[in-house]
Amino acid sequence: MARSTDRSHLEACSLVLSARGIAHTVTIEESGTITIQVEEDSWQQANAEISAYLEENRDWPPPPTIVNEVPMFRLMGVMVSGCLGIIHGLSGPWHPEAPWFRQGAGDAAAILEQGEYYRLVTALTLHADDVHLMSNCLLGAVIVHYFLGLTGNGLGLCLILVTATTANLLNVIAHGPAHHFVGFSTALFATIGMLCTMGYALKRRHLARHLFMPLMAALALLAFLGSQGERTDLGSHFFGLFCGLAAGNVARLPGFSRLRASLTVQIILSLAFFLIFGGAWSLALA
Repeated sequence: MARSTDRSHLEACSLVLSARGIAHTVTIEESGTITIQVEEDSWQQANAEISAYLEENRDWPPPPTIVNEVPMFRLMGVMVSGCLGIIHGLSGPWHPEAPWFRQGAGDAAAILEQGEYYRLVTALTLHADDVHLMSNCLLGAVIVHYFLGLTGNGLGLCLILVTATTANLLNVIAHGPAHHFVGFSTALFATIGMLCTMGYALKRRHLARHLFMPLMAALALLAFLGSQGERTDLGSHFFGLFCGLAAGNVARLPGFSRLRASLTVQIILSLAFFLIFGGAWSLALA
């Protein structure tokens, strides 16, 4: 006979006995105590089966894996969008003779022939008009926020910078010297691409949800925004998405979790991100 007030424990014992074909009765008293009774000649077998079950399941279920908290400033996505708004307030809408656009807009000839590679960075912060700015700021605040939740501020911002500038360079090479471009949307598509790949790399199950669904959403956004605006183009968005899908594989690297959990690394990379943008604009406006 076994007696306990732990209902789940005795229910499990009863299931073990039933599975082994050992006849028994379960009695629930008014006090809540549960009793399992077996025949005397079955007691040794019942005791052995229950003991074996308890031994096999001693450390089950395993304790949940403790995931290191990613250090991040929660409003960084809004802060990035705010910086874009400030720069637009200083630069104004697109005008070929405006200093900010003349010296900082994406100009394939200046990049390829004169080595003004800082334009790959400065062009990300310029917008042709208010509609162009608002769409990028509203989408950016949301998309960048969720991406930084996976990577932390500094690591995520630097990944966005590297993939977006690489996408701009590929787009310049593809279009040739006559190409001009501005806008943060290249960075947004790069971020979406990284979200797709990282979502799959970090959660290997549910392939459709973590890879194909975000990818289909990205392609729908690509079709919707890809040809909108005088100073935006489908190529920059396509290359942004492509570079993002490739760069998201950094989540598979052995040291990725350690880097994103390091507050020191995140702070240094955050400062590097803003210093690179500041340095690029210093070169452009010098």
